[in-house]
Amino acid sequence: MRQINKRLAVILVLGLLVFALPEIWGMNTGSLTPLLAAGMFDAYTLARWTSLVGTLLWGGLYLSFHLYIAPYLYGRIIGIPWKAMLVMQAYVTALLVLEKGLIFGIFAWNGYTMAFSPFSFGPIAATFLENSYLIYFFNQLTLFTSLIIAIQYRFIKNFSRVSPKIILLSLIVIHVISALIVALFSQIPVEEMLRDFMQGGPIL
Repeated sequence: MRQINKRLAVILVLGLLVFALPEIWGMNTGSLTPLLAAGMFDAYTLARWTSLVGTLLWGGLYLSFHLYIAPYLYGRIIGIPWKAMLVMQAYVTALLVLEKGLIFGIFAWNGYTMAFSPFSFGPIAATFLENSYLIYFFNQLTLFTSLIIAIQYRFIKNFSRVSPKIILLSLIVIHVISALIVALFSQIPVEEMLRDFMQGGPIL
């Protein structure tokens, strides 16, 4: 891939924009509305800015992990040059950014949001499962996950002498484990914590 650094910079900028737009739009900030309803305009404004900064920090960590840390880990585990894995993850991260951009577009077009991705198995799981952890787990398994596995499989197969079946199985296991970990973090009530922090601010 030519001009890899410029391409990575474009992915980072677009990725941060995709993370910021839902926050600027006001999606998933319903827990802060009581501050506005109570006339606490300064606290509400500060809470929105704090939420936006937190989202951008999380977005930066998320994109950096996929663009730089993941290629390093793949390279160390499989024994493939880091630069080759960097190109692979550039495609992967671009797909992730595209997925989040499409989700934002769908929610903005319809005028409402939901906790689950329309491209995932989360909405289906929510119809017959009551365990929120399992629902969030299935929410991490999307159509884009399949595309990502296909891209990673193609790249790694070309650079490794390991059996293609083992490569494919390993990638599936890695993504399943990642979904389990992300689902665990999804249980953290970030919005409630932010709301309680802001309501407790004047007391301090």
